[in-house]
This record gives sequence, C-alpha cells and structure tokens, in this order.
Amino acid sequence: MRVRNSLRSAKARDKNCRVVRRRGRVYVINKKNPRMKARQG
Repeated sequence: MRVRNSLRSAKARDKNCRVVRRRGRVYVINKKNPRMKARQG
C-alpha cells in the first residue's frame, strides 16, 4: 500500500479504482488489481 498526499493520481491509474473513507483516512481500493491500493492521512 502506498501512502501519498494526493489520491487523485492514484485513482486515475485504473478504471476500477474507488476512493473510500474509513476511520478518518482516505483509501484507494481496487478489487480487480489489489496492487493499486493507496492511503492518505
């Protein structure tokens, strides 16, 4: 999982990416390609 200060670039890498808020943190998750995971905050 990558930690980055802007998740817009992480979301744009794949069309299956979703931005999700959990416990005050913002995550990018991808069911089809789990290597695309990223976190902010």
